[in-house]
Amino acid sequence: MDIRDTLKKAVWALEDKKANNIKILDISEVSSMGDYFIIADGANKNQIQAMSDNVEETMHNCGYTLKNREGYSNGGWILLDYYDIIIHIFAEEERSFYDLEHVWRDGISISLKDL
Repeated sequence: MDIRDTLKKAVWALEDKKANNIKILDISEVSSMGDYFIIADGANKNQIQAMSDNVEETMHNCGYTLKNREGYSNGGWILLDYYDIIIHIFAEEERSFYDLEHVWRDGISISLKDL
């Protein structure tokens, strides 16, 4: 499966659970940890965990192996590491505080329409 198709599936999994403000960053030229970040937020712990669960199921069905998951139990910031694609699911307050879009501003923003 093409990486862009996988990005679309992950974004769909987030949208399916009503994720807010989904952003995709191509970090391949500025980091060796992965090629893409997907960043989204949710309104509460239950929604954030549901988003994470849906992404995990979708990515598993696409043949991607989850390398690491962090933060699921507290639900403020869940990180799903799929080697090439790293997905950050935040509570709104934590997203504003950590501001990954600013920290990784050297990455290339990809429009959802461009997928």
